[in-house]
Amino acid sequence: MPPIKRWKRKALPDQSKIQELAKTLNVNQHLATVLLQRGIENFDQAKAYFRPALSELHDPFLMKDMQKAVDRIVFAIENKEKVLIYGDYDVDGTTSVSLVYDFLSGYHPFIDFYIPDRHIEGYGISYQGINYAEQNGISLIIALDCGIKAVDQVLYAKEKEIDFIICDHHNPGEIIPEAIASLDPKQLDCHYPYKELSGCGVGFKLMQAFCLQNNIDQEKIAEYLDLVAISIASDIVPITGENRIMTYFGLQKINLRKRPGIKALIEIAGFKKDLTVTNVVFGLGPRINAAGRIKHGRASVELLISKTDTEAQENALELNKRNLTRRDLDSGTLLEAIALIEDNQESISAKSTVLFKNDWHKGVIGIVASKCIEQYYRPTIILTESNEKATGSARTVEGFDLYEAICECSDLLEQFGGHTHAAGLTLKLENIPAFRTRFEEVVTKRILPEQLTPVINIDLELPIDAITEKFYQILAQMEPFGPQNMSPVFMSANVMPQNARLMKDQHLKFCLKRSDGSEIEVVGFGMGHCYESVMNNKQIDICYSIEMNEFNNNKNLQLLLKDLKCSN
Repeated sequence: MPPIKRWKRKALPDQSKIQELAKTLNVNQHLATVLLQRGIENFDQAKAYFRPALSELHDPFLMKDMQKAVDRIVFAIENKEKVLIYGDYDVDGTTSVSLVYDFLSGYHPFIDFYIPDRHIEGYGISYQGINYAEQNGISLIIALDCGIKAVDQVLYAKEKEIDFIICDHHNPGEIIPEAIASLDPKQLDCHYPYKELSGCGVGFKLMQAFCLQNNIDQEKIAEYLDLVAISIASDIVPITGENRIMTYFGLQKINLRKRPGIKALIEIAGFKKDLTVTNVVFGLGPRINAAGRIKHGRASVELLISKTDTEAQENALELNKRNLTRRDLDSGTLLEAIALIEDNQESISAKSTVLFKNDWHKGVIGIVASKCIEQYYRPTIILTESNEKATGSARTVEGFDLYEAICECSDLLEQFGGHTHAAGLTLKLENIPAFRTRFEEVVTKRILPEQLTPVINIDLELPIDAITEKFYQILAQMEPFGPQNMSPVFMSANVMPQNARLMKDQHLKFCLKRSDGSEIEVVGFGMGHCYESVMNNKQIDICYSIEMNEFNNNKNLQLLLKDLKCSN
């Protein structure tokens, strides 16, 4: 039985503002309310929201150190220096490397790429990677999706006369590495207008600046927005501002299926229709991630830079095999993690979860942490042994700042990095008990009682009669959906379910009648446990999103159920 959820209704805007915006945009008051809740208050803001334009992307030279970075790349090209494109092994890192490596290869033949081995080198800039650069006569490393905390590693490279350009989007530490340029909009003294770029997004801005300085047509770099969109979706960064623009156009390029590697991934994932952000997150992202989780992230880059369909299909098949292996590992590790929690009364009642088992696969512990949260809903850290240290992935619940909590335990850690929602960490094996105790103390002190209950954020209450195809068509134009621009969730009170039935013994389906006698279907996947609640001929309150269901060439509106409660 899943945990009971808390329904949290967003504040309603001022009624006069609702009426004014509804009139300005010629939409109904329900739609005007949803838009106002998302900060859209006038015609110009609505136009920018509904009609994204690449011309609205910020000047990349507004980012601190951008001019230095571009000048150093131009110098490397003019002097025929060897350049290494270095990136993390996850989706954001491998898409970043694929973008910068593939694009710069068109202007500079002396270029190589490097993805660290998750199991041997771990996250971020490794000494092994710098040694590889030295052994291969490389004098410039462009680090993507990592490096902003690699103070010692950059100094090590400097001693070997290897320069660094860092492109990162994680929170910096107190000391910034002595790189030629450190591009990270989260630096306190960086005045770049948009702070939530993905790592690949920062790499894109670097290449955009390179184009501007060298009078290269911007459309050439815009061709790589498919990779940026995959990184934004998979790294769970906000889909607002520049990210929304890049995702909007990136999805268009994904659905054109022009890049052989992405085309092969889409085919092997079985998608027939145009992909959404959700399809990317659950269909493409895990397959790209599987390379670094199970063997080596280099395979993901080789897929994404494939030049022919044949090459891409071979690479995609290999990634798909690794993804199937990863799923099996996920399932086994999750069962063991749940057993560790359930076998200990103290663990069951704790405000946090910190679990360690020395033989868990390093590649799946982040996924297992997320799945534990689905069941126990509290900040969670899953640790395993690697190189005689404990290494782990941390995930959190809505509203709780994971990074700040881990910072309070930093004296027990060898290294850590991440952001509000997710983090990675390494510590000595003997420090695990002390860390578990400290983390529990920090979480207990900081977390609010309501943050330990899963929350469903509801935009507004909606009468069933308001759910029409025209209403849905305008909602659909609010895509791409994602963090801070989620698909609107509505609630309807005192509705009477009809023709309730179970599908495959686990999914719930019923109908609701509008006042004109027409019906709308409601589907609750995995909500078979609610069947009795809708069979007792009593009114219920439901919360849901609205979607268009396509089956056998027929289209009909459908409510995708999030939760239901018996009406008071």
